[in-house]
Amino acid sequence: NAWRCAALPRESVSWTSRGGSDRQAPARQRGDEMMASGETVAIPRVVLGYGVLGLVPFLAPPLLGLASPAHVEPLALLALGYAALILSFLGGARWGAEAQRPSPRFLTVSLSMLPTIAGLLLLVLPGLPRAVQLSAMAALLVLHFLWDLRAAHLPRWYPRLRGWLTFGAVLGLMAMASIMAKAAAATNAMMI
Repeated sequence: NAWRCAALPRESVSWTSRGGSDRQAPARQRGDEMMASGETVAIPRVVLGYGVLGLVPFLAPPLLGLASPAHVEPLALLALGYAALILSFLGGARWGAEAQRPSPRFLTVSLSMLPTIAGLLLLVLPGLPRAVQLSAMAALLVLHFLWDLRAAHLPRWYPRLRGWLTFGAVLGLMAMASIMAKAAAATNAMMI
C-alpha cells in the first residue's frame, strides 16, 4: 500500500480512520462543494451506462407483448423474474454499503435482506395473477427507492440515478401488468 500511495499525487489520497487510503475523498469533497453551491454531481458514466441498459429487460417485454400478444405470458414472466433479480441486487447494494461502515447497523443489514425474500415470494406464490405480481414488484421497487433516499452514506448522485431507473422500471412493469390484465380479461370473456 505504501508504494502505491507514494506514486499518487498527494491530493488524490487521504487516510481514513480504518488505516487505509480513501482515494475518493477529494472527489467526495468536490461533490460536497458542488452540492453546497447548487451544482449537480455527475453520475459516473459506467454506472449510468449499465443503469440505462438495465432498463431494457423492463421496457422490452411490454413493447414485445404489444407486437406479439401470443407471447405475453413468457414476456411477463421475464419482466417479473428480472424485477426480482433487481430487487435482490438493490438489497445487496444496501447490505454492502452498510457492511463498509465501522459498525454496521443490525436493522439496516436485516432490512437489506427483505427485497430478495419479497421478490422470491412474489415469483413463487401460487394463485396470484401476473398483473398483481407485476404491480407488486413495481411497488417494491418504489419502496426500496424511498428507503434509499434516506441513506446518507450513499453517493450524492445515487438518488437521481435511482429515481430515473426506478421510474423506467415501474413504467415497464406497470405497462406489462396492464397488458396482462387485458389478456386475462379477454380470456375470461371468451370463457363466458
